[in-house]
Amino acid sequence: MSPDLSQAAAAATGSTMPWWFWPLILFVVTFVLGILAVLGGVGGGVLFVPIVSGFFPFHLDFVRGAGLLVALAGALAAGPGLLRRNLASLKLAIPVALIASAAAIVGAMIGLALPANVVQILLGATIMFIVVIMVTAKKSDFPEVPKPDALAQSLGIMGIYHEESSGKNIDWRVHRTPAGLLLFIVIGVMAGMFGLGAGWANVPVLNLLMGAPLKISVATSKFLLSITDTSAAWVYLNQGAVLPMIVVPSIVGIMLGSLIGVKILAKTKPKAIKWIVISILFLAAVRAILKGFGI
Repeated sequence: MSPDLSQAAAAATGSTMPWWFWPLILFVVTFVLGILAVLGGVGGGVLFVPIVSGFFPFHLDFVRGAGLLVALAGALAAGPGLLRRNLASLKLAIPVALIASAAAIVGAMIGLALPANVVQILLGATIMFIVVIMVTAKKSDFPEVPKPDALAQSLGIMGIYHEESSGKNIDWRVHRTPAGLLLFIVIGVMAGMFGLGAGWANVPVLNLLMGAPLKISVATSKFLLSITDTSAAWVYLNQGAVLPMIVVPSIVGIMLGSLIGVKILAKTKPKAIKWIVISILFLAAVRAILKGFGI
């Protein structure tokens, strides 16, 4: 690495360690996070931002920019397969994506304009909220939707998919669409502001509020991230808040860890892993809040 790049790396990390030390540690940590994300049923971005911002000497803006690209990489890898299997619904995704991606741009601009310590405190509070959702939220495989609302009918948000576990074709529709779209404004702003993949919020809204089947909700949420996170990521790229020294080892680590996690998943108890993930998020949230207050 040239002297100029070494100085840039040191400025970004605020560390006197050799330039290669923190990327190497980051790769190891994100590899573990990739495994835990799959086993715990959460997106890698939700784990990445609070943990890396809390325990690594990187500026929060660089971590948020990298977090968006980490979530984006996972979504782009999964999206085409989900569309081919007719699990991710374009009819459901497109109106939601238009709203969430516009809100994510606004959120990214707000996040970069606010002082880092304020964003750190807000990030900690948001992660605490995510922990509460993970502990309390229930899921419904096939929610009952007696009648689609007028907006869902006009947009044609409905479909049929084949449920392999039962061998049946499931006819699904949604309701409470206006309330769901309003919530996606909030979700988009939070995704852009904190650099979080928003799968933790997308799935409950699509599944529990709007009534989409769980598989459709999860798959559509994953596809949504490839649109929402792209919109917010451009803001961070334009502001120079995407540093390859952080992004490259993070994406490689998360992706390799996810591949290992898929293989381990069949041999582990998901509930036990879920509580490990919740504990890690709780500690990261506390760390973010204390760091925001300068403690």
